[in-house]
Amino acid sequence: MASWGKCFDPNGARHGIPTYPWRCAPSGLATRRQLRARGLRPGGQPVAGQILRPRYRRGPLVAYLYRLDRALPVRPMTPGRRRALECAMKARRTCPKCRTDAGYVIPQSLGVCVPCAYPGDQ
Repeated sequence: MASWGKCFDPNGARHGIPTYPWRCAPSGLATRRQLRARGLRPGGQPVAGQILRPRYRRGPLVAYLYRLDRALPVRPMTPGRRRALECAMKARRTCPKCRTDAGYVIPQSLGVCVPCAYPGDQ
C-alpha cells in the first residue's frame, strides 16, 4: 500500500512529474473535472502534475493535474453536435431485440430492455 509520504513528490524526482497526496494539490492546478466545473478544458497542454490516493491492497488512484492559466474555455455546443449526441443517446435507449425506445439506457449487462430480458415476469 502506498503511504502518504510516497505520494508527496513536488519536484518529480520519484514519479517523473510533480506528485501530491489526495486533496493537497497547490493552487493553480486542477483536475479535468475541476476544469470542467469552471467551464474550462485542458486544451492540449501537457500534464503538469498528478494526485495519488493510496488504496488498501491495490495501486493508488491517480488524477492528473493541469495548469489553470493555460486552460481554454469549453467549446460551445453546436446544433450538429447536439443532433449527434441525441442520436447516440437514442441508440443507447433502443432495444436491439424489440426495436422500441425503452425510455432509459439499456443496461450493458442485459443487452436488451428489461421486458425482453425477463419475458415471464410481466
